[in-house]
Amino acid sequence: MIELLKQLVNNLGYVIIIAFFISRLKRLKQVVLKEKLGRYEIIIFSLVFGAFGILGTYIGIDVRGAIANTRNIGIMVGGVLFGPFVGIVAGIIAGVHRIVIDIGGITALPCAIATIMGGYISGLIYQKTNIKNRWLYGLIGGIIVESLSMAFILILSKPFDLAFLIVRQIYIPMVIANAGGIAIVILITENMFEVKEQIAAKQSKLALEIASETLPYFREVTRESLKNVCEIIKNSVEADAVAITDTSYILAHVGAGEDHHTEGEKFLTKATKEVIRRGEILIVNSPESIECQNDNCPIKSAIVVPLKAKEEVIGTLKIYYNHENGGTYRDKTLAEGLSQLISTQLEISKLESIKDMANKAEIKALQAQINPHFLFNALNTIVSFVRINPNKARNLIIDLSTYLRYNLEEADELVSIEKELEQVRAYIKIEQARYGDKLKVIYDVDKEIDVKVSSLIIQPLVENAIKHGILKCDGFGTVKVSIKKIDGGSSIKITIEDDGVGIEPETISAVYDDKMEYHKIGLSNVHSRLKLIYGKGLEIQRLKKGTRMSFVVYNKE
Repeated sequence: MIELLKQLVNNLGYVIIIAFFISRLKRLKQVVLKEKLGRYEIIIFSLVFGAFGILGTYIGIDVRGAIANTRNIGIMVGGVLFGPFVGIVAGIIAGVHRIVIDIGGITALPCAIATIMGGYISGLIYQKTNIKNRWLYGLIGGIIVESLSMAFILILSKPFDLAFLIVRQIYIPMVIANAGGIAIVILITENMFEVKEQIAAKQSKLALEIASETLPYFREVTRESLKNVCEIIKNSVEADAVAITDTSYILAHVGAGEDHHTEGEKFLTKATKEVIRRGEILIVNSPESIECQNDNCPIKSAIVVPLKAKEEVIGTLKIYYNHENGGTYRDKTLAEGLSQLISTQLEISKLESIKDMANKAEIKALQAQINPHFLFNALNTIVSFVRINPNKARNLIIDLSTYLRYNLEEADELVSIEKELEQVRAYIKIEQARYGDKLKVIYDVDKEIDVKVSSLIIQPLVENAIKHGILKCDGFGTVKVSIKKIDGGSSIKITIEDDGVGIEPETISAVYDDKMEYHKIGLSNVHSRLKLIYGKGLEIQRLKKGTRMSFVVYNKE
């Protein structure tokens, strides 16, 4: 048994060496880094790992007519890393081969069945685990598959006495070699998947940096400002050209091909039209797909990304390269992040062009508070989490998007309490990310509240409690958001209370008299809107420690 184990471990060494060199192939890394494998790539992987299984059989050792082998390493690794289809198909290939090369062999049929089941089990491991612990489950799966193989030999192989001798001699060596080999090969290839996560984190950070740098040019969107945006993106992502279009025309183009890709021209490419129609990112890897009418155009490949407003495609961001296959996973990840951030910034820029804002001073004043200071602070907070906690950074980006979109979309409407609180929570999560345990928030909200409220009516009060109450105290404090039914549920009372420095009597008077300074109009704005809609404004109280602001909302439907 010891000698057999040594021989199997020696064979395992060959498998590990081959796996190591294959995992270093650039083409394989490019395939693995793709978000989703294509049908062709899945078939290729199935054949490759099926071949690994066949190799394990051929380098096996004859033991009383059986073959002590490392066949299941290739099958299990393929399924664990690339999914059920790869595992099952590879298992069928290696299993059928096991029968064909030893028709009528004492262990041919049971080993073939176990190999196919190993492909199925590896697919289950792929679906139920994550890349961090797959090596461990691969180890356990290898033990299970080899144990099943031995059980099938005892059940199906005749004579039983010979089958028992075979199992007793090969079971432990094969479990150690195969289960250990599966874990080792998975660990060797795992670094490719870790690289994928690292790239996503780095590209998210770069996208945020680009967003910060381009922010000033979105305050008033012109062709010149869009050219500046394209120039910043081109230099940051090391592309050869960058363009921004609406749904029909080129708005800005900087870099290669700008002599004939000019602003104001109608674009003709099917790729751009397809992105606008489907609203999905598209990678174009050949000049034929670019379809430029100029025969001397240097552009050979591109990433075309949709820009959206309220889920409607309003244009595209196009990143061009002077070589084919320029759109790598790294570039695609960055382009997706830029698409989301630029879409949000384009929506913010609409604040300057909405003509009826002059007649809606309350809304304009509130939305004006979406200023660069808050956005820069939020972006810097997100950037700080990108490296140490990418998932946290990703969630904060979603919160920031929720906050900004709500301010833009719901500004003059009655909305549900749930919708209003969604925006409040998004704002608070961003602030809590900045201040950590210094800021605590308590929600005390009755269930099943049907009353609708004017949008942007709670968040300014919460913001005031944090900025002018808690942060001006010792930096530590609690904000309580209370929403309670009154009058049998036909109305609700909303209360925002903090334990900060407490509001000054002069400020309360200024709110009630509509004499607040322009940059401190949050409370006055809410007070005026409440009076206009409900006939009664805010009730503001200075507490022994902190401030309480409350108002009553009646059902308008």
